[in-house]
Amino acid sequence: MSQETRKFEAEVAQVLHLVTHSLYSHKEIFLRELISNASDACDKLRFEALADPSLTDGDADLRIQVSWDPEARTISVRDNGIGMSRDEVVANIGTIASSGTRRYLEALSGEQKADARLIGQFGVGFYSAFVVADKVTVITRRAGLPAVEGVRWESDGKGEYSLEDTNVTERGTTVVLHLKADEDEFLKSWTLRSAITKYSDHVAFPIRMPAEKDGKPDPTEWTTINSASALWSRPKSEITDEEYQNFYKALGHDFNDALAWTHNRVEGNQSYTTLLYVPEQPPFDLMMGGRDERKGLKLYIKRVFIMDAAEELLPNYLRFVRGVVDADDLPLNVSREILQQNRQLERIKTACVKRVLDLLEKISRDEPEKFATFLAGFGNTLKEGIVEDTANRERIAKLLRFASTKGDGAAKTVSFDDYIGRMAVGQDTIWYVTADSYAAAAGSPQLEALKAKGIEVLLMSDRVDEWMLGYLTEYEGKRLRNVAKGEFPLDEADKAKQEAAAVEAAPLLERTKKLLGDRVGDVRVSARLTDSPSCLALADFDLAPHLARLLREAGQDVPESKPVLELNPEHPLVKRLAGEGDDAKAGDIAGLLLEQAEITAGAQLADPAAFVQRMNRVLLG
Repeated sequence: MSQETRKFEAEVAQVLHLVTHSLYSHKEIFLRELISNASDACDKLRFEALADPSLTDGDADLRIQVSWDPEARTISVRDNGIGMSRDEVVANIGTIASSGTRRYLEALSGEQKADARLIGQFGVGFYSAFVVADKVTVITRRAGLPAVEGVRWESDGKGEYSLEDTNVTERGTTVVLHLKADEDEFLKSWTLRSAITKYSDHVAFPIRMPAEKDGKPDPTEWTTINSASALWSRPKSEITDEEYQNFYKALGHDFNDALAWTHNRVEGNQSYTTLLYVPEQPPFDLMMGGRDERKGLKLYIKRVFIMDAAEELLPNYLRFVRGVVDADDLPLNVSREILQQNRQLERIKTACVKRVLDLLEKISRDEPEKFATFLAGFGNTLKEGIVEDTANRERIAKLLRFASTKGDGAAKTVSFDDYIGRMAVGQDTIWYVTADSYAAAAGSPQLEALKAKGIEVLLMSDRVDEWMLGYLTEYEGKRLRNVAKGEFPLDEADKAKQEAAAVEAAPLLERTKKLLGDRVGDVRVSARLTDSPSCLALADFDLAPHLARLLREAGQDVPESKPVLELNPEHPLVKRLAGEGDDAKAGDIAGLLLEQAEITAGAQLADPAAFVQRMNRVLLG
């Protein structure tokens, strides 16, 4: 096939523009990304060669070579891994298949300077080469294909690339960076060596560089400059924190340090090693494409790479965890790509979950500030585990934190254990309220009676909370109850007062229900209110109005339910309704009481214009 010139996909062109025109604080990040890609290529060849040994073509010594040419002003990164066919080059370099790409673009084009930590989070690590190069050439041949099916790809990063067939005698991939005029520092051997040692010492394949003679590379003599051993296979006592962090950064394509990690070796009938990391910050697509594009643990069997995102090894709610599992043996299906479900796999998965939860419990106990950072990034994702992981529901619940009427403002610092520790004698219920913001939860009229009695209420304002609490009905034997749902519990004295107030207000309740018609299911005297005139009361299994609104906005079909309107007979506005003889004016007041209650509950008014007109009529008397 003759040479052809193609345009990049639109989003790739945008990425290239931003990468080449943005300031990166750590330019050497490109070397880490290209070496990581080369390592992946070697891993994939080693895996495919299990089924087809001929792919190694008499050269089973997998390696990565980094060289430089001061005269041509180039850096070359070569691997003898799996290589790419023509179609794979177009798919892997000409497009970006990531649901988070648009978020990546938004992040890079925002007011803040672009940061190298973004490179790699969206499968764009290759493009970091354009940070230092004004032209990049890729020469590659896939293992198993003849030499004449080699491919040469080249681009200046300005929107187009050329693609041509070429004769490539050796399998694998060579990436040649033609450096920009002001990037001479990367033409020095010690600069390249120090960057490789810093970022890629853990890579399990030898990274070799030519010896230096008179300032120039000597291709007759190559030296391995990394330890070339799988970091997770070494004893913990021999690994420094810096080595753990550098391994994480390459593994997770993250420029930030990991928040914490756990490294364990299990011996016995089933032997395996786990090295699991909790990131400091979530990737941009965690809640967007995160559920569809899983980036799970890397799975190895006896240090042979098997798969990059082994979803079977961690439940979905722990999808933010990065790491490696290296097992002595696991059953694979015929294609050797998909793990077969069996007891061995379940034991490893159970152990991984336990290690992560143990780690989070330790941080919550010993490093509260670090734990607060974790919850800010991953708290909502962790809440999914309440629904998904019934076996660990109580352990997960213990890790959650909420704002509270006895907490520190909007800060989510109160645990269920904290709440129970402050319970009044005889109290057997954990009270909470859900809303779409902290202010709405803290100002909810349903809290008034409990606050007057000094009873603490947890203020829950995350979108996932209402869904989560449908599955978390008790904790440590204490029932969880929404203050806005069901009958409000009263002691004997309060119950007698409530019944007397209901009898006295019966004509008012009947008239209000008649005025509102089918807009309400019932009208009754409230035991929840002390200051506000009205509020909504929901049945135990009704959706909270704010959640119903969000679901409708998302296009979900939400069944209509008629709320119960509760009134406070002691409030001046309710007294005004009781004494109003004009049905039209009384109808305005009753409608206003209902709409006020709907607004404070987070519902969407069916007719905002009518509400404004009604409010104006009531204000004008």
